[in-house]
Amino acid sequence: MDQRERTHRRRGIVLAGGTGSRLLPLTTGVSKQLLPIFDKPLIYYPLATLMMAGVREVLFITTPEDQGAFRRLLGDGSQWGMQFSYAEQDEPRGIADAYRIGRRFLDGAPSVLILGDNIFFGHGLQALLNRASRGDGATIFASLVRDPQRFGIVELDADNRPLSLVEKPAEPRSRWAVTGLYFLDHRACDFADAVQPSVRGELEIISVLERYLANGELGAETLHRGFAWLDAGTHESLHQAADFVKTLQDRQGMLVCSPEELAYRNGLIPLEQLAALAHAQRASSYGESLQLLVQQEQHGE
Repeated sequence: MDQRERTHRRRGIVLAGGTGSRLLPLTTGVSKQLLPIFDKPLIYYPLATLMMAGVREVLFITTPEDQGAFRRLLGDGSQWGMQFSYAEQDEPRGIADAYRIGRRFLDGAPSVLILGDNIFFGHGLQALLNRASRGDGATIFASLVRDPQRFGIVELDADNRPLSLVEKPAEPRSRWAVTGLYFLDHRACDFADAVQPSVRGELEIISVLERYLANGELGAETLHRGFAWLDAGTHESLHQAADFVKTLQDRQGMLVCSPEELAYRNGLIPLEQLAALAHAQRASSYGESLQLLVQQEQHGE
C-alpha cells in the first residue's frame, strides 16, 4: 500500500473504555462492551457497523485492565480479514479524547469513530454509511428521540443540513439526537487537540463537530423509520437490545451484525475460512447459525 492510499483510506476507532457505572454490578468484573447482546458480545455490533462502512483497519481504545480480554476475544483481526490495533484510555476524558489517543494510528487518514455500546441496524444502512464515507468534512448520524434533553441535539434545516449543536439542552430546538457514530476527515486530531475540557471536565465531541459546522463542512444522515439505534448502556437497554436481536434472528433466519458473515459477504475471507470459523464455534447456537450459512452458500441458496 503506497503512502497516498494509506492517507486516504478511512480507518475506524471503537471507543470501548469507561467504567460502565450505569450497568453495575454487571461491570464490576467485565467491560460493558464484552457483555452479551443475545448471542454475541456487544463489541461485535459497532465493529460490524465499521465493516459495513468499508473500514479494514480498526483501533480499539479500552481501559488498561480490560485490554487483555479484548485482545483474547478479537485478536489481530486476521480471522475476519481485518487489521486490529489497541490503545489504552486510563480514565474517561470524553469522546474527543479518542482522536488524541488515536493520532498515530490514523496517521493523517480520515476516520469513522463509533462508541462501543452503540448498535445500528436497518435496511439501507449500508448506503448511508457508504455516502458518509465518501464525503469530505464531517458527517454525523441523527436519530429521533422522545426525550431530547438527555442527548446532544442537532437542529436541521429543511434539507437536513445542521444549523446548531447543543449538548443536553434544557429547551431543545429539535428531537434529532446525535448518535455515537462520527465520520471525520484528516483534521479531526488537530481539532480535538484544540478542545478545552467542558464544565463536566471532559473533551466534548460536540466541540470538535462545531469546528466543522462553523466551516460549513458538517453534514448529517438521518435515521428515519425502519432504522434502529440502540445505546446499550443501561440494564433496560441491554435487555431490549438482546430481545431485538433475538426477534430478528428468530423470525428472519438471519444473523445480525456478525463479523464472520460480513467478512465473507465483503470478500475479506473465502467460504473455506467461514466454514472453519463456524466449525470452531459449533457447540453454540451462534456457531450453528454460521454453519447453516455455510451450508446455504455451498448449495447456492
